[in-house]
Formats: sequence, C-alpha cells, structure tokens
Amino acid sequence: MSVAEIPAIEPTTETHLRMSYEEYKHWEHEGGLTEWIDGEVHIYMPPTILHQRMVAFLTFLLQGFARLHRLGEVLAAPITMRVLSGGNAREPDLFFLATEHLGYLTETELNGPADLVVEIISPESVRRDKDDKFYEYQAGGVREYWIIDPRPKRKRADFFVLDDQGVYQPVPVTDGVYHSTVLPNFWLKVDWLWAEEPNPLTALAEVVGAEQLIKAIQSAA
Repeated sequence: MSVAEIPAIEPTTETHLRMSYEEYKHWEHEGGLTEWIDGEVHIYMPPTILHQRMVAFLTFLLQGFARLHRLGEVLAAPITMRVLSGGNAREPDLFFLATEHLGYLTETELNGPADLVVEIISPESVRRDKDDKFYEYQAGGVREYWIIDPRPKRKRADFFVLDDQGVYQPVPVTDGVYHSTVLPNFWLKVDWLWAEEPNPLTALAEVVGAEQLIKAIQSAA
C-alpha cells in the first residue's frame, strides 16, 4: 500500500488501519490520537477538555521544574515514543527525558524510553493505559510511570517505579504528597490534580520556592 492509497478516516470509535511504520510516519490524518501497534495504526477519539487541562497543568509544572534545575526536557503529545527498537510507536500524554538521554530524540520522535511518562486516563483509554502501556513501558525501561484518572467519581493517581529487576512497584503517597524518584526534589500534591482550576504557577512556586522562582523569571527576562 502506498501512502497515497491510505484513506483518510474520521474516527468515531477506535479504528485500526494496517500499514508499515514508514507509511505511518508519512501518513496525514485529521483529528484524534494515533499510535502504531503491531503493524496497525490505532486511531482514537480526540481527548476531552478535562484531559487536556490535566495535561496542560502537569506539563507546565514538570517543564518549569526541569528547566529551572536543568534536568532535561518535558514534552507533551503528539510525539511518538518507541521504547524498544522496532517496537510499537506510542504517544504518551507527556514525558520527561533526562539530560543524559536527550540523544534519544530525533526531529520527529523519541527512539528509546523516556525517564518518566505520564498518562491521563480517558473513558476509552483505561485498558490501554493500565495494561498495554504499563507492560510495554516496564519492558522498555521507563523508570517512572504515572497513571492519572481525573474522571468524576474516580479521581485516582497511581505512581510506579522500576525496581532492580525491572519490575514496576507502586509507590505510596504519604500525607497526600508524591515524591518523584526520577526528578530529584520534585514533589506533587495529589489534591492539585482534582482542583477545579489548578494553577500551575502557584504549584511550581510552592515546589521550588517563590523566591527561587522569581529569581529564575528575572534572570530569563
């Protein structure tokens, strides 16, 4: 099948389309998240506003912290990540890549595991995030994995870290606060995630200290 022969598809439910990875990289489509899995393109429904607000909050918070301490780079979807060479091409909601691993990035994708991946659950992504991606990220060496479920009546955050055997272990939240193992000195109040309008600037100031944040802003001006 040539790229020109691949039909345009407007997703109403999850759709699968057979093609090679090279065809996938040159394929143009409109709307929705896509991932390349076992030789097929999976086309998903566009995210909800709640989902995107959560992504925006966490991207700002993590990106600000990583830049302030020069730890690496934080990027949000749509960016393809292949944790294993020749393996599935996923599009995490957002990820952190430590400075020493920035060589994994090309102009178009991440060839290798991010150090931290965050997935925000949508109604149709529960199995994908909690099962499929969980085991792929574990096998691929993603050191820390967050699964955030902001849906009404759920509001759950789970955090996992690879142990010495390469197996994800759940990390408990102490007094409502999670401390990252990949981002040194970064911590997250889980209640921030459930706020009606979470303020990432206020949260970042609380994590790094208001004075340090002001100095960083002034020096960048």
